[in-house]
Amino acid sequence: MRQTVARLLAESLEAHDIDQIFCVPGESYVGLTSALLQRNTIRMIVCRHEGGAGFMAVADGRLRQRAGCCVVSRGPGLSNAMVALHSAYHDATPVVMLVGQVERRDFGRLALQEQNYSLLLADITKLVIEVNEPEQASEAIARAFHIAESGTQGPVAVILPEDIFDAETDAEVDQPRPRVVAGPRAHDLDRLAEMLGRAERPLILVGGALLADAMYDKAVPADLNRLAETWVLPICPTHRRPQLFDATHPNFGGYMGIRVPPALIAEMKHADLLVALGERMTDTVSQSYSFPEAPQPQLQFVHVWPDANEIGRVWFSDLGIPCSPHEVIKALLKRGAPGGADKRRGWVGGLHAIHRKLLAKEWDATTDGVNFAAVVCEVDKHLADDATVTSDAGNFGSFIHRYIGFRQGQIFLSSVVGAMGSGMPMAVAAGLRRPGKQVVAFLGDGGTLMMGNELATACQYGVNPIVIISDNGMYGTIGMHSYVRYPERPFMEGTRLTNPDFAAWARSFGVEGITIRDETEVTDGIARAFAVKKKPVVVHCLTSAIQMSAWRRYTRGETLP
Repeated sequence: MRQTVARLLAESLEAHDIDQIFCVPGESYVGLTSALLQRNTIRMIVCRHEGGAGFMAVADGRLRQRAGCCVVSRGPGLSNAMVALHSAYHDATPVVMLVGQVERRDFGRLALQEQNYSLLLADITKLVIEVNEPEQASEAIARAFHIAESGTQGPVAVILPEDIFDAETDAEVDQPRPRVVAGPRAHDLDRLAEMLGRAERPLILVGGALLADAMYDKAVPADLNRLAETWVLPICPTHRRPQLFDATHPNFGGYMGIRVPPALIAEMKHADLLVALGERMTDTVSQSYSFPEAPQPQLQFVHVWPDANEIGRVWFSDLGIPCSPHEVIKALLKRGAPGGADKRRGWVGGLHAIHRKLLAKEWDATTDGVNFAAVVCEVDKHLADDATVTSDAGNFGSFIHRYIGFRQGQIFLSSVVGAMGSGMPMAVAAGLRRPGKQVVAFLGDGGTLMMGNELATACQYGVNPIVIISDNGMYGTIGMHSYVRYPERPFMEGTRLTNPDFAAWARSFGVEGITIRDETEVTDGIARAFAVKKKPVVVHCLTSAIQMSAWRRYTRGETLP
């Protein structure tokens, strides 16, 4: 049947189970939006900034069983959205971004907002697909989703000229490619089992690829738990993947995030085998390439990742297994634990004891504002077992990972690579994908005024997150780095912020606004926030800048220079 490319694209998105698409309306793809609105099968979420639309699609890609999808206009629209592509690329998160382009007859003329997207996006996408022939439109969608979701997952951009939407074609909908899952080779599994059986102090890091497996198979958490228990292994979720293993489980060996506390990392370094099970391995997880040391680890290193190109790219691995980490877990469970696994109980118990001590709800009072620890600990008391927690980038996030003991039924969303502005749009996406479930967003004062405007999108679509803002009047992470690197130099003027009354700002959206100025107001303020129903609530916390992070405090007096 002959039909327009716009209609074919809409049917192709439907075939890939896309039920909502995030956008800031743009003239370069109005032909597509017109077709989508006419069909009324895919919900269009109209956002306030392309970066917000992109982050919502990234979050949606983590919450559903296929990549998230957004559409942005050419030139400035795509440029605004590139922060989300950068985050998805580094975080190995699948997303398909449809990008408008000038009309085909104007290619190469530097027409209004024209850019060469294959060049522009070469280093932050897995693939850029330019659709210049109507017959290839549906094929491009199928290829984009397949590439985004395969191997090292990530973003794919599909470039669509403005005039192609009204062109007609006889091409049929190209159906989704079946998901390809690689399993371990028998002799690799033999060797891994032998290494684990021999190890007295193994350490198992679990990361993003295992989280991706969990999107497709709900058995992942239970299988991981059984592996930890039967093989007597300490499990360590990696940077911003805390929900992969229950923090109260006796086999929880510590959170392998950014700047692991000295007591824990010192004990971890006694390990005699390190297994990265679905962890890509980055400078953040490896503590700036010190554990394991790059390129030659100081202990035996096993790397399990679904893309052979990633294994050995930075670190020498004694054993590399390019496959699904869940397939490795299932194979080890089928094989059965080796004799003598009980020898590791002391090692596992020691790691867990350090972790539980670090998780204790203890903090020191501050004189220049509320210690954000008090706020986070109070929020933790109210979190539902299936809550979604989102976090923007910033030092305030360290309090989340220190004081909240995440459970496997909960969901944590953030930019793993540390892109500011992600917290609010990810909370909106979570509310849309999981209606009726509790959503709590943690933001800093810097990130709030980057993409906090997506609070309007939350109101428009009936999403009701609880938004906790830590306002210490500065870019706190940069202030900390300045202080640590150059302790005798002033740094406040390079990081100071002048902020609005965020509670009043919230009320201007028709949202509940609460202010916490003193630690004595924390319990009541947080309880009020969680009692609000059927509309968003913003809690403006005037927090300490002296308490630079959950682990570091300014020590040269009670005022910052």
